[in-house]
Amino acid sequence: MRALPGKACAGLMLAALAAGCATSVPEDTTPRVTVPPNTGVYRVGNPYQVGGIWYYPREQPDYDETGIASWYGPGFYGNLTADGEMFTSQDLTAAHKTLPMPVNVRVTNLENGRSLILRVNDRGPFAQGRVIDVSERAAKLLGFFEKGTARVRVQYIARADLPNGKPQPFGAGTPESVQNELPAAPNGAVETGTLTPVPGINVAPPKPVKPAVPVPQETTIGSADAGALPSGQVTKVPVPAVTHLYVQLGAFSNYQNALRLATRLGGDVKISTIQRNGQTLYRVRSGPFATTDDADQALSSLLSRGGADAHIVVE
Repeated sequence: MRALPGKACAGLMLAALAAGCATSVPEDTTPRVTVPPNTGVYRVGNPYQVGGIWYYPREQPDYDETGIASWYGPGFYGNLTADGEMFTSQDLTAAHKTLPMPVNVRVTNLENGRSLILRVNDRGPFAQGRVIDVSERAAKLLGFFEKGTARVRVQYIARADLPNGKPQPFGAGTPESVQNELPAAPNGAVETGTLTPVPGINVAPPKPVKPAVPVPQETTIGSADAGALPSGQVTKVPVPAVTHLYVQLGAFSNYQNALRLATRLGGDVKISTIQRNGQTLYRVRSGPFATTDDADQALSSLLSRGGADAHIVVE
């Protein structure tokens, strides 16, 4: 495993934000960025353990999380990433603990609104409280190279196992026999008529017939960015003027489960609610914290008290 003093490690290898129109950042004149040409084979990966903590990679097409990003690089250039690609300082790549590889993600710096497409091709970061590790070039484009960390939002876009990081089309890897298992919904007109009433029986008036279900249109899994590539194009998007850091220990659909966890950990742990996809979730969390250092200290404390799933989120 990699170990980089003062930064997150990578293997060899808030909440919803306000949306708005993105604007392009003026073109950067520094050396051209790249994605590795020797694209790795798509894989989800097996569960693995680092520092006594188990990680469980899985398909996450709806992944949309906030947290603290870091960057890594010196000492690892020329090495292979977790999916077998060559790592260089100019690549638009990133490391994530559980997303499949390679996949494209959008990383947005919540401190300055700079947003960039990157390809996840490595494992990490394994420092506590970090959600993603980006390359040196990506950190410079996102505007946190000197600082070392930033509050970010990470959104899944699509698989990226075609040459030059291009996304796979919807249904890639699904046998044709499975894709064609169900026939398409009818799209022609549906004829209706009135049945002759049965003598002596009261009949309710007929209900209007709904139009036929439209034929599903081909879509791509992921966000509205689906199809976007790691080109080095930085966009400026609206972000909240002020954000806060929390240490979240879990989110439950059942209040009693949230209450049990909050009671067990005690201290300043509280329960808050959020509506997501029409469902009420009960979040067990501590905070808010003004600085990353404060959140890191709270995270360490909660981990030591048994909060195994504790992580930092931005809101």
